[in-house]
Amino acid sequence: MKVLIIGGAGMIGRKLAQQLAKDGRLAGQPISKLTLYDVVPAAVPPGAAMGVSLATGDLPAAGEADRLLADQPHVIFHLAAIVSGEAEQDFDKGYLINMDGTRSLLEAVRKAGHKPRLVFASSIAAFGAPFPEAIGDEFFASPLTSYGTQKVIGELLVGDYSRKGFLDGISIRLPTICVRPGRPNKAASGFFSNIMREPLAGEEAVLPVSESVMHWHASPRTAVGFMLHAASLDLDRLGWRRALTMPGLAVTVGEQIAALRKVAGDQAVARIRRVPDPFLEDIVAGWPRTFAPKRALELGFRADASFEEILRVHIEDELGGHIARGGR
Repeated sequence: MKVLIIGGAGMIGRKLAQQLAKDGRLAGQPISKLTLYDVVPAAVPPGAAMGVSLATGDLPAAGEADRLLADQPHVIFHLAAIVSGEAEQDFDKGYLINMDGTRSLLEAVRKAGHKPRLVFASSIAAFGAPFPEAIGDEFFASPLTSYGTQKVIGELLVGDYSRKGFLDGISIRLPTICVRPGRPNKAASGFFSNIMREPLAGEEAVLPVSESVMHWHASPRTAVGFMLHAASLDLDRLGWRRALTMPGLAVTVGEQIAALRKVAGDQAVARIRRVPDPFLEDIVAGWPRTFAPKRALELGFRADASFEEILRVHIEDELGGHIARGGR
């Protein structure tokens, strides 16, 4: 089996590649080749027994997607996108990367003619206010951001290309990933990770919103699990409704901070500095808070058990099991 990860240098792409290299198999089949594609070079995952190919390029560019599909990968993970804040600030770039890039990929798949499994990373940004108490599977997609709109367009394209028999696709609407490793990015939701990651590393973090803000989260480890399960699932069980909201954990910022205190102590919490940001608070007010993802649960997708578990995953995977101690 040949596997292609588009966005292979990104956080989820890197962790997905590492898991595939460790497993050596996907959907019960041995992986013979793993291709990692991004705008910057990805890294060969340690211990990979299969052949690993690294490729760089600009997905929307003419002929680029055709080049990627030349060896007809059996499974494609499409993770590449610019994040929510950047897509909102740079309208042209958002549509070029997030919409035109996706359409270019799907057209290349259609021309290649081998009907691969395609897993498209969508987002809960597909939904816009006003919301019910918990967003169920029947709630309509009405995004209030350019990023969310671009993701919904991708979902619709994946569904239609699947219906026409060009590919066998599924779109999974990911919760906000927390705790994201690395440095802060331009995602509007980045502060959810920042106020956990920096204090755990002994650094100060800024909290720009009220502690009453509630959001829907999943750890990077769980997100990779979603990807692998989606690639292995019998998609006939979905019919032609090929977009699924993933399970997650609904917690307030205050509950996040309480979990941080329990895991890392008062000194970690003391590193969080409150600096209200009215612009960001207005954005957050239009975000979904909690979901009732019955279809995904029935299909075997599973969320993190608690926010403490999410923090412990980050400490284990990114900090070598150690928490920074000492002063602020």
